[in-house]
Amino acid sequence: MLKGHQTWVFPSKPVILSSAAVGGPFEAQGNLGDDFDILHEDLWLGQDSFEKAEKMLLQGACEKAIEKAGKKKEDMTFFISGDLMNQIISSSFTARTLGVPYLGIFGACSSSMEGLSLASLLIDSQGADYVVAAACSHNASAEKQFRYPTEYGSQKPPTAQWTVTGAGAAVLGKQGEGPKVTSATIGRVVDMGISDPFNMGAAMAPAAVDTIEAHFRDMNIDPSYYDLIATGDLGAVGHRIAGELLMKHGMKIPPEIFTDCGIIIYKKEQKVMAGGSGCGCSASVTYGHFLNRMRSGELKKILIVATGALMSPMSYQQKESIPCIAHAVSIEM
Repeated sequence: MLKGHQTWVFPSKPVILSSAAVGGPFEAQGNLGDDFDILHEDLWLGQDSFEKAEKMLLQGACEKAIEKAGKKKEDMTFFISGDLMNQIISSSFTARTLGVPYLGIFGACSSSMEGLSLASLLIDSQGADYVVAAACSHNASAEKQFRYPTEYGSQKPPTAQWTVTGAGAAVLGKQGEGPKVTSATIGRVVDMGISDPFNMGAAMAPAAVDTIEAHFRDMNIDPSYYDLIATGDLGAVGHRIAGELLMKHGMKIPPEIFTDCGIIIYKKEQKVMAGGSGCGCSASVTYGHFLNRMRSGELKKILIVATGALMSPMSYQQKESIPCIAHAVSIEM
C-alpha cells in the first residue's frame, strides 16, 4: 500500500525469519565481531581472486540464513541481491549456485535495503512465499575497481572510507517468529555536484536526509517513534553533515538514537579513515548486529537508511559528478 508519495506500508508485516552475516579478518577485529555468523581468517577465502572470494562471502551468508530459517534452497521463491562488482557478478554467480529464481539489483551501497524493500513487497502482495534478500562487498575487489589496487599503497585523505569485506542475508516469509518489516521509503537520486570518490560520505549525506524526511512526512510520525535510526555508510564525515542538514531543516533526531553502520563496525584504532562503506556494510551490520539486538529485546523499532553512490569507474573517468540515493526500511518487533 502506497502512503504519501514514496513509502510502501506492508499491512501483512513480512517476517524476517532469519538472517546471517559473514565477514573477513579485519571485520573480526572490529566492534561487531561477535555478531557475525561466520568470520574468515583469509581475505582470499581460499580462492584465486578477490572477486571469487566476494562471491563466497555472499554464498555463505545466503546458505547460512536459509539454514537458520529451517528451510532449503528449493523453498525460496526468489533471491534478490546486489553488489559493487561490474554487472553485479557476485550476486549473479551466487544465484547460479543457489539455483533460486533471481532478481539482480544495483543500488550501490543502498542495495541491502533496496533488496529488503522489494522482498517485503513481494511477500506482502502474495507474490512469493519465501524470499532471500542479500548484499555483499569485498575491500580488495572494490579498491581495485573504483580506486587503486591495495598493492599500490596509495595514500588516502581523511574523508575516505574502508570498504567492508562482508555479506548479509535475510530470509523473509509470510508468517512466523521474528522482526517484521512494516514500511519502506524508496529514495530519489540526489546529486550535489561532488565528484571526489574519496569523499563519499559528503556526497551521500543529502540523499540520506531527503529519504529520512520523506519517510517521516509520508508516515506522519516523528523520530521519537524509533529506538534507533541508522544510516548505511556515511561514515563520520557524512553522518555529521546529515545531522547538520536535518537540524537546518527543522528535524531533530536525538544523537543517542542516530547512528551509522560505517561508524560502529570498526574500532577507533583500526585505520579506516572516516569509517566503513560498501554494500556489505549496512547488510552485515543490520542482518547481524541490529537484528540480534532486536531479537534480544533491546530494540523494538528501528529505521535503516542505506545510502549508495551510483557511480562507476567510467562515469568517474568522464568527470561526472556522483548521483546518490538512500532507501529506508522500518523493522519492528
